[in-house]
Amino acid sequence: MTHTAAAKTTWIDRFLNVVEKGGNALPHPATLFALLAVLVVLMSGVAAYFDLSAPHPSTGESIGVVNLMTLEGLHRISTNMVTNFTSFAPLGTVLVALLGIGVAEHSGMIGASLRLLVLSSPRYLLTPVMVFAGVMSNMASEIGYVLLVPLAGLIFLAAGRHPILGMAAAFAGVSGGYSANILIGTIDPLLAGLSQEAARIVDPGYTVSAVANWYFMIASTPVVTLLGWFVTEKIVAPRFPDKPTEVPDDQEAEAQHAADPEAQRLKPEEKRGLKWALAATILITLLLVWAALPIGLFPGSGFMRDQETNDLLRSPFLNSVVAIIFLYGVVVGITYGIAARTIKSDEDVIRGMGQSMSTLGIYLVLTFFAAQFVAYFNWTSWD
Repeated sequence: MTHTAAAKTTWIDRFLNVVEKGGNALPHPATLFALLAVLVVLMSGVAAYFDLSAPHPSTGESIGVVNLMTLEGLHRISTNMVTNFTSFAPLGTVLVALLGIGVAEHSGMIGASLRLLVLSSPRYLLTPVMVFAGVMSNMASEIGYVLLVPLAGLIFLAAGRHPILGMAAAFAGVSGGYSANILIGTIDPLLAGLSQEAARIVDPGYTVSAVANWYFMIASTPVVTLLGWFVTEKIVAPRFPDKPTEVPDDQEAEAQHAADPEAQRLKPEEKRGLKWALAATILITLLLVWAALPIGLFPGSGFMRDQETNDLLRSPFLNSVVAIIFLYGVVVGITYGIAARTIKSDEDVIRGMGQSMSTLGIYLVLTFFAAQFVAYFNWTSWD
């Protein structure tokens, strides 16, 4: 496909070009954490040399600086490198959550759900629905980039709009709304783990729940959707007007087939799988509601609350959010897979879990350096 950009460059174009160049000039986040870890070690030596101290924010006691640029510091860094990584809170939570989400994604349930949402939307609501679907896709990690962005281009092309506009709308939802959602996804345990590691620098016993930001996430979802809708239609759309897009002759037939709405429709087995997946979701949700209700309200209710205080805020229920995500992903994913005949044996389930783990290479590298940085920063305040 080809597109001729407008000859006149607006101030918005110039601003976006500056933002793009600035973002591309930044090192990889893993590199930033590695540099910060080295900087902490160097600064600990400088601060210790000048005998700097600061009051503790909670107790008011004076906190000195531990110099990591010593033989003892070198031993501590080298001997704790592995445990810094394996005990880093975001690592285990993301791995467990993705095991469950991997089953739902491998079975095809998440992809079919997103397609159903987008294809069922009227033309005049196509842009906000695409942005909303992008926001919701972050509950399954990177599937929005892999599935939704190219699908958006095809859907917009079939609707007579420029495909780049649809891809921009989907990308805005996936990227701009990556931490927003009306449901709990894999990103929430990750952020809670990072916040917990930071909070424990001040209070070693502090615990951050994976639902700590849920109210903010729910409120952010319509805000991101409306903003994405506005930006797409008012800023991006004028640059990509709705007109026939030039396609090379050797790709014309393939493009027409891909853009045909009927080619993207759900198959009967996919519809059957979604019906059974919805039933499984309702059953699990009812079970969890029963588990979270006050103790004694109904026979057996409240078994996931604190059994001594009947409290829900600090209870096994909220501390089991990652396990609940895993449960939903596995049970609903398997139910869909059996009904849609995409899962035929236990090997398919294990394969789905394995594929979700195979996408975490860069994340593991990032987590390794982030864990070292947090540990070094924490050590420098121990005296």
